[in-house]
Amino acid sequence: MEVVPRKDHSISRRQISENAIKVLYRLHKSGFKAYLVGGGVRDILLGLQPKDFDVVTNATPEEIKKLFRNCRLVGRRFRLAHIVFGRDVIEVATLRGHHVDSGEKISKTNAEGRLLRDNVYGTIDEDAERRDFTVNALYYDISDFSIHSYGGGLEDLNSKTIRLIGDPNTRYREDPVRMLRAVRFATKLDMTIDPGAADPIYDLAPLLKDIPAARMYEEVLKLFFNGQATNNFEMMREFGLFAPLFPLIDSHLEDEPNGFTAKMLQAVMENTDLRVRAEKTVTPAFFYAAILWYPLSQRADDIALESGLSLYDAYNAAMGDVMEQQCRSISIPRRFSTPAKDIWQLQLRFDRNQGTRAFKFIEHPKFRAAYDLLLLRALAEGGSVAKSAAWWKSFVEGGDEQRSVIARSANKGSRNRNSNQRRRRRSTPKKTAKPAE
Repeated sequence: MEVVPRKDHSISRRQISENAIKVLYRLHKSGFKAYLVGGGVRDILLGLQPKDFDVVTNATPEEIKKLFRNCRLVGRRFRLAHIVFGRDVIEVATLRGHHVDSGEKISKTNAEGRLLRDNVYGTIDEDAERRDFTVNALYYDISDFSIHSYGGGLEDLNSKTIRLIGDPNTRYREDPVRMLRAVRFATKLDMTIDPGAADPIYDLAPLLKDIPAARMYEEVLKLFFNGQATNNFEMMREFGLFAPLFPLIDSHLEDEPNGFTAKMLQAVMENTDLRVRAEKTVTPAFFYAAILWYPLSQRADDIALESGLSLYDAYNAAMGDVMEQQCRSISIPRRFSTPAKDIWQLQLRFDRNQGTRAFKFIEHPKFRAAYDLLLLRALAEGGSVAKSAAWWKSFVEGGDEQRSVIARSANKGSRNRNSNQRRRRRSTPKKTAKPAE
């Protein structure tokens, strides 16, 4: 452990949120140890704006609750206190201790070494040893404004290295999500994963299959909605971390490494990064609708071939199948899975709604999201999809007068095609019965 006094580091209380300072001081004045910890300290030292300010203390959750009327206790595996200031929530954890064999059911691991319950309290030294990466084992002490750095955290911060605390195999087995966190921190902080931490990941990646799907939903949001979706996707593929989360998509990538699915994924990741960096909205509904489009199309084709259903009915059946399979590894809330299905269904209407029908179609609440997916499909496929996307692009971007002209031309073309079909049918000579002899 290294202690850096106030005069030798750059952190100022002005860089810490006012509410976090309030929590730190109240704990300190009540006789408890209180530290700003982890990402808040790390990001300030790197010159970044912290997203959250987390606090650790030697006060138990119950003692914290007595100090703060605006406190609620959450979690079972990790008992935490949330101090609520309107929309701002300061998370306060009790310092963690080591696991020991005892009759008390305060900590528990399964046969694979995974933590099931972790309400074991201890000292700051023990808490630091329980943290995942050295760059997160940084504590800002409110009592004297010093920084406590464990495991060479400050040195690794300066050398841009993501290093695990403890034996990598053991730490990953305790919580396989740490493998995803290693990837996310490496791309977010522009760092390199230490070889000792990187080497076991590929072999241990299948452990992610056993993580609750609800937890994986939150982790995926952090991976792909933080402005580093492209880099995270590439690194996850490199370490074998993508397949356990997206088995349907991964099978398509294995079969056709340069196929439509691969092109769609690349386009989605790049598009998501651009929107996040431009501070535009991103939604899981569109994200999942886009990346699962080609597995859905393949499943719909299979259903149509096997059952004889129309393509429209086959797509409806496939939507449930694909979403159900994906939700086994990542639990997608209904508020996002239902709009994703709407976006899928609207893809079938683009060719049928060119012309005057287009005016009504663009009023659909999910039209814009469906249209954006059509544009991404055009990039991936080209051909007739690109032709359809070009027509819709000119219609969407045109003014009222231009739209009327575009719609009329589409209707005229449709009538001409129908007329030609009728003429071809009429020009076919009718078969007549052979006269009786």
